[in-house]
Amino acid sequence: MERLFNLDPQLIHDTVLLMLSMLVMFTFLSYFLFNPVRAFLKKRQDKIQEEIDTAKQDKEDAAALKADYDGKLKGIEKEAEAILSEARKKALQNEAKIIEEAKAEASRIIDRANRQAELEKKAAADDMKKEMIQIAALMAQKIVAQTVDAQIQDSLVEETLKEIGDKTWLS
Repeated sequence: MERLFNLDPQLIHDTVLLMLSMLVMFTFLSYFLFNPVRAFLKKRQDKIQEEIDTAKQDKEDAAALKADYDGKLKGIEKEAEAILSEARKKALQNEAKIIEEAKAEASRIIDRANRQAELEKKAAADDMKKEMIQIAALMAQKIVAQTVDAQIQDSLVEETLKEIGDKTWLS
């Protein structure tokens, strides 16, 4: 018998048996191998998606925090400027106060120096008056020693008093 495509019952039997064994093997492998791998891959895919969602949420939170901190930073800059402005005002007030105190102190020093100069002038004038009195007394002694006359002595004292002046004896 001539075979069509070289088909014989043994070949058909082997082919059918091979197909059945392949089907059983595929079913067996699918149940024990492919399903666990698919489950593992599904879990991994879910985990990756969850991490992506978490990363997006973290990025949004970070952007919100950054915006919040930028707002606070601007507020801090304004506050720092206000503090510096207040410090400048206080410094100017202190400067004016120090200058005023320095002027007052200078005025007191000048007044004290003027009073001291006046006192020294008066002291010098008093010293000069004392010396004049001593000189007059010496002159009077010499004249009295030369002439003992009381009338001459009285006239000399009167002349000396007139020359020195009444103000000398009053102060």
